Amino acid sequence: MSYEVLRIIWWLLLGTLLAGFAIMDGFDLGTAALLPCVARTDMERRIVLNTVGPFWEGNQVWFILGGGAIFAAWPALYAASFSGFYLAMFLVLATLILRPAGFKYRSKIENPLWRSFWDWALFAGGIVPALVFGVAFGNLFEGVPFGFDSDLRFHSAITLFSLLNPFALLVGLVSLSMIVLHGACWLNMKTDKTVQARARTFIPFVALAFVVLFALAGIWLMRIPGYAVTSALAPDAPSNPLLKTVSHAGAGWFVNYGAHPLLWAAPALAFAAAMLSAFSRRHPGRAFLYSMLVPAATIATAGAALFPFLLPSSSEPGSSLTIWDASSSKLTLEIMLAAVIVFLPIVLAYTAWVYRVLRGPVTAESVSGNSKTAY
Repeated sequence: MSYEVLRIIWWLLLGTLLAGFAIMDGFDLGTAALLPCVARTDMERRIVLNTVGPFWEGNQVWFILGGGAIFAAWPALYAASFSGFYLAMFLVLATLILRPAGFKYRSKIENPLWRSFWDWALFAGGIVPALVFGVAFGNLFEGVPFGFDSDLRFHSAITLFSLLNPFALLVGLVSLSMIVLHGACWLNMKTDKTVQARARTFIPFVALAFVVLFALAGIWLMRIPGYAVTSALAPDAPSNPLLKTVSHAGAGWFVNYGAHPLLWAAPALAFAAAMLSAFSRRHPGRAFLYSMLVPAATIATAGAALFPFLLPSSSEPGSSLTIWDASSSKLTLEIMLAAVIVFLPIVLAYTAWVYRVLRGPVTAESVSGNSKTAY
């Protein structure tokens, strides 16, 4: 298998892992973000938490898989993003740390203030990562100030406040609405009675918010200058981001869509899946399947627009990272691909088995009957 093909395969695998994280961990982030809205009593909050209780730890494995894949397959991207986005990453991790503490400690004491504190901690652990991940994606289109010297030593002028620019915040709201929609569809499927009714009421409003915000982000993106590689690419050459030239001009981020019209199926699917999840809310399983397509199609939309860029540089465009110059060696990609072929089907099969065993709604009776083991 050629180096070029391996790089494309790993780019597709990176997108798959990002979509897997958004789908699998997305619904429990969205559930936490909806906790103050759909649950009014302590029992209702326990019902909401126990819908994701058996799954949230396993779902976060997708986040670890994504980080591990970037570290192994795209080391330059790992170094640049984890260094440049350090404070944003720290903010995400700080709120994600609240989640296990909230799940484990909330029901240890029956004091209302104690439980209310952990409820709001879980809310923050759901809403902040969903927003910050979207902000990070938004900055990919505007580029971030970083570069490499002649010895490929990384340097940057990225700050947390520079990442919080208007377009990135808009993309953050797109991400948040997408995740909340997914969480609402999950609660619609996994609860009954009052909690289900409240979650079902949220679905059309959040779906409409996603559609409007997604469209606004697309219109705004048409006005943002895009990046283009202006030197001859060597897809089989060793990784070195300084062996190319990049222009930052008015070509925009829709060049790939103009060259390959079939790519428009990705944003069309995101719009359609969001609206279908709203129209199908009285069929919970179907609505949840549609909501799973929303993050997958949204990530595919962004990936198709960015290709072949992974992390554009606004200060030194020539240092921008692409799939052709930010990957590991050919041997590393081959070994890692063999590991993926063996272990990813096992992970998927085990995950499918767990969800099948734990299917069905969480009710007040099931929580009360398992008070010593339920959250």
